[in-house]
Amino acid sequence: MTIRLGFQIPNFSYGTGVAELFPTVIAQAREAEAAGFDSVFLMDHFYQLPMLGTPDQPMLEAYTALGALATATEKVQLGTLVTGNTYRNPTLLTKAITTLDVVSGGRAILGIGTGWFELEHEQLGFEFGTFTDRFNKLEEALQIILPMIAGERVTVDGTYYRTKDAFANPRLRDHIPLMIGGSGEKKTFGLAARHFDHLNIIAGFPELPGKLAALAQRCEEVDRDPATLETSVLVSVVAGE
Repeated sequence: MTIRLGFQIPNFSYGTGVAELFPTVIAQAREAEAAGFDSVFLMDHFYQLPMLGTPDQPMLEAYTALGALATATEKVQLGTLVTGNTYRNPTLLTKAITTLDVVSGGRAILGIGTGWFELEHEQLGFEFGTFTDRFNKLEEALQIILPMIAGERVTVDGTYYRTKDAFANPRLRDHIPLMIGGSGEKKTFGLAARHFDHLNIIAGFPELPGKLAALAQRCEEVDRDPATLETSVLVSVVAGE
């Protein structure tokens, strides 16, 4: 078994001025790279999350910041943990992730989920809907994103999206690692088994054995070896002096 470590930067409230904010982010990413972490992630949110602070605390736009981090690092993979599909048009998201892959020299990871932070949607004008709406929207978005990443021209006349001969160019790779985050043992795990390379399981350590068993069942249902689906869990660490 190979254990790899990723480093997420979820908080930009450093007690510095705005001019010093991104240099601090760069320093964290470089320290993570030097320490042996193999990936660096940002959240794809527009407001700070309630468990981390107040909505008006600093929050960088993820893909702009990741593009800048690509030029400031050399080895770590770069992505979001994870993008909310509800506020990212799939063709524009594909263009963003393929561009990040080019800029980073093939280090991009596409993390994506249904979206869940309702306040962002209400205040910024994005449709939230029910969980079923958001899940179905994500499934349809993947029918655009995945073939576009692979270099295909995509025409879709769907419930949520319409494209005509959509393509992304330039592309560095025909496949960019795809990650989903969540805890739903039926829908989310089933979607991961069908389409994804990596599942970030949102659960406490006592729940993990049951979650992994459920994931193995979803993989069996689509005739997939669970060993081909990488799994991870998000852990919060508070460092002291």
